[in-house]
Amino acid sequence: MACHFSILFFLFLIALSFAIADDVSLDDDDSSPKTRGCSNKFQLVKVKNWVDNVEGESFSGLTARFGSSLPSDVEKGHKLTAVFANPANCCLNSSSKLSGSVALSIRGDCSFTTKAEVAESGGAAALVVINDKEDLYKMVCSENDTSLNISIPVLMIPKSRGDALNKSLVNKQRVELLLYAPNRPVIDFSVILLWILAVGTIIVASLWSDFTNEHTDERYNEISPKIFIMMDNAYYLTVHSCFLKFMVIGGLTGRLISSELPKKLMSGFSGRTLLESPTVPSDRDDSEKEVLDISAKGAIVFIITASTFLVLLYFFMSSWFVWLLIVLFCIGGVEGMHNCIVTLVLRKCRNCGRKMVNLPLFDEVSILSLVVLMFCVAFAVVWAVHRQASYSWVGQDILGICLMITVLQIARLPNIKVASVLLCCAFVYDIFWVFISPLIFHESVMIAVARGDNSGGESIPMLLRVPRLFDPWGGYDMIGFGDILFPGLLISFAYRYFIYCIH
Repeated sequence: MACHFSILFFLFLIALSFAIADDVSLDDDDSSPKTRGCSNKFQLVKVKNWVDNVEGESFSGLTARFGSSLPSDVEKGHKLTAVFANPANCCLNSSSKLSGSVALSIRGDCSFTTKAEVAESGGAAALVVINDKEDLYKMVCSENDTSLNISIPVLMIPKSRGDALNKSLVNKQRVELLLYAPNRPVIDFSVILLWILAVGTIIVASLWSDFTNEHTDERYNEISPKIFIMMDNAYYLTVHSCFLKFMVIGGLTGRLISSELPKKLMSGFSGRTLLESPTVPSDRDDSEKEVLDISAKGAIVFIITASTFLVLLYFFMSSWFVWLLIVLFCIGGVEGMHNCIVTLVLRKCRNCGRKMVNLPLFDEVSILSLVVLMFCVAFAVVWAVHRQASYSWVGQDILGICLMITVLQIARLPNIKVASVLLCCAFVYDIFWVFISPLIFHESVMIAVARGDNSGGESIPMLLRVPRLFDPWGGYDMIGFGDILFPGLLISFAYRYFIYCIH
């Protein structure tokens, strides 16, 4: 029961994950006016910065619809001194010396084009507008800007980055910026690797029972009609719509109990009548293998519960809440990795699990299981401590894949009706929280949670991620566990039913 509870709980959590990259959308805003001097495409800009000749962490900006373009190669860029305009909104001629420097301005009080014209007239080499939010706003022209001739680059940066630059300037430190707009590669190889990981997880989970020699008789009570006949010696015959399968032991005498079976196949049979059974008899009960069959009602409750968790995350997202999810992810990852390693070891050496040790509160425990558990706990702790490191994605993916393989072994779809209910509910779940929720909450709840607003820099760990090694922008390609498990449940069910049919 504890295993069932933990798997159900993690199913609720993984439904909250959503595949999203931490990028600014570059889709052109077709509704904005495009006039002479105001028809540029929006470009992501990489901003390198130095404070007193000490290089800091690079960050991103977004160019305006107007102004000159930036070089795509960092070697062609120029390191320029940053100066805050005075007044800070750059709506009037600045009293600060802007000649040959990058002018910094806060957003508001006048149009973006006015700020750019004031900065250019002061001799600035570029204008950087600091947004009042963390998002990057697309700076466009107004309907009155019919003929612009702005010849300096204009871009916007997030509020937190602007505040950091302003703090350094207030402390009388020298701030230098280098602006360039590198091009992204045509092919993102990280997406291919991520696809291989996701598809490979589903394939391994579906074939796991065959690979580890764990076979149980399956029950498919609603995918096809079943006809049972009680024989004189208490044996039975089962007929499926996809094929005829006869299991007749003892006397071949019986009596037809369903009109679905052709009478010519039953001529000469006699026996006791048995009502049509809802399940196929099984030599071993599912509970012995801790298999949890999802019901149609359970599928609906699952989606409702997942929606509740999502709303709670949206309103109460904080660093401690994400930390709670990290702890729960580690517990689930440890359980999944322990299950996978022990199963693989026992497949090669069945006698390895026979050595036992007595522990307080746990009675007899397999030495193999104890050693593997200690390794898995150490692995999860090391990942949690170094989760911000550049290589932490490897540990996160290993824990996540092991967890999903275990979930797909324990949580199963019993028939195609439940599969249809679950996937339809998941479809409505995604559509509602991504596209319809902005009408109620004024923003997409799913995207806000995935973006990690108010999470203190932490991110939800219930996803696979692969770094963009060949992308100058860096970042990660990600896919949520829910996007793997939902189709994985259906594919695993289809494979088990196929094996059941041919055997």
